[in-house]
Amino acid sequence: MTRQAVWTVVVGVLLTVAVVAGAFTMLRTVNNPDPAPENAGTLDTDALISDVGERPDCPATGAGGVELDCLGGENAPVASSGITVVNVWAWWCGPCRDELPYFDEFAAAHPEYTVVGVHADRNPGNGAAMLDELGISLASYQDLDNTFAGTLGLPGVIPLTVVFDGEEQVALFPRTFASTAELEAVVAEAVAGR
Repeated sequence: MTRQAVWTVVVGVLLTVAVVAGAFTMLRTVNNPDPAPENAGTLDTDALISDVGERPDCPATGAGGVELDCLGGENAPVASSGITVVNVWAWWCGPCRDELPYFDEFAAAHPEYTVVGVHADRNPGNGAAMLDELGISLASYQDLDNTFAGTLGLPGVIPLTVVFDGEEQVALFPRTFASTAELEAVVAEAVAGR
């Protein structure tokens, strides 16, 4: 092999490594829209959550047996049924923004169920601001570190809807709902099938 061919191969390998490393770095940045601050291990989660303003209280029992802080409200003794419908969402998720009004309407129309949200993001202020902007009164928990999905072994997708009977998961819907009627139908089917 000539000296020129060796240098061509060496330069080609170095360029390939640089492109792969650059692509890996760009994908990590694109897939993590809200990276953790450098001092993430020392975050004052109480201060983050309490700075979002007033929001409705969340049931003190948590969602599906997982205890989380309430987004802008208190974890208070709130009348709750055996059936809980949980919508996992994030402020930056377009489909979540589209379907949250349906969950709000569903909660108002079905007081026999406990209907709550779980904001799965590290920025509670943006989550509360989006709910306020949309006029959503649905109580939501704040999940700063994926405790809800991680504890229950749920897929890491949003939006995600989970139906519980007490702490027992009876249905999982990793999809977006297009209407309150569609949500009512799948919840009724899940509850009837338990």
